[in-house]
Amino acid sequence: MFSTYKTEDVTILLKDVTGLVTPLGTKEREARIQSGTHYSEMLPLEYKPTETYMNTFRQAVEMYAQITANAVASVSERIMSNKKTPVLVSLARAGTSVGVLIRRYIKFRYGADVPHYTISIIRGRGIDKNAMKYILERHAPETIQFVDGWTGKGAIQRELDKAMEEYSGVSSGLAVLSDPAHLAEVTGTYDDFLIASSCLNSTVSGLLSRTYLNSDAIGANDFHGALFYKELIDEDLTYYFIDAVEKCFETAEVLNEEKTGTSGMEEVYEISRKYGIEDINLIKPSIGEATRVLLRRVPWKILVHSLDDNEHLGHLYQLAKEKNVTLEVYPLRNYRACGLIKKLADN
Repeated sequence: MFSTYKTEDVTILLKDVTGLVTPLGTKEREARIQSGTHYSEMLPLEYKPTETYMNTFRQAVEMYAQITANAVASVSERIMSNKKTPVLVSLARAGTSVGVLIRRYIKFRYGADVPHYTISIIRGRGIDKNAMKYILERHAPETIQFVDGWTGKGAIQRELDKAMEEYSGVSSGLAVLSDPAHLAEVTGTYDDFLIASSCLNSTVSGLLSRTYLNSDAIGANDFHGALFYKELIDEDLTYYFIDAVEKCFETAEVLNEEKTGTSGMEEVYEISRKYGIEDINLIKPSIGEATRVLLRRVPWKILVHSLDDNEHLGHLYQLAKEKNVTLEVYPLRNYRACGLIKKLADN
């Protein structure tokens, strides 16, 4: 167990590659990605937030704890109505803390200790087959429920759909807290709200890096890998976030919403046409994805539905100011924000 997650909260099916992989700076990684190196073959140096931004994060945790708890309650109740004895399989790393919260809610509400694993799935590379083998040796296929934080363009959902063609009886349906793309099978809310765990990198994800898949460190029988940023132990806020949301379970309300409007992909294609972006992988819709762009990519600009929505976008305004990134108002429908990544060849 190489993280700050508690062993009773999650079983981490990842290989510890700490010391085997050298993290790279943002601009070097971006140049390599846009030159054809797959993003999973590198790991990032962690961006150290300013104290101003950290204050914004703490405010976001407090402001959105109840809303997040409502979404956790909603998605948990729907999971339990679909699967009486679910096995939660969260997608590292954004899904891991969400999986912990769902597991804790089910324990709170039903008194059940449901298994929770976290595994890697990588766009363009697929799911960790060794991790799936490990889980399916221990649990029935129909009990598996995949978990993530939110939907952006649905790339991971499509990757899951493709991967599960090999696994009879395993549903590829995702359970997410926020589904602005209208693509998940089990949804907390369709609202693009701020899940505070998206505001930071490893320090709200058990000090784990994003997942890694490169033959220099990952053998044929290994799980996909991750770094443990143990040097950040004093800055770890994983359970600050989890505990704040859990405290709101007593007053959590189950949300019931109808799907409305266009799909997220329709909006992404509209943005690609308007801004002349041929590669839609450079378009990252949703608050969570726009935050990731600012934290670990080279942004071109951030589209926002308003410049006066401090309640939902205050942390984005602060990050954009610190990184000197343009905020542009755009009539977003499914999302409140969308990150556009700079095409380095245009420099």
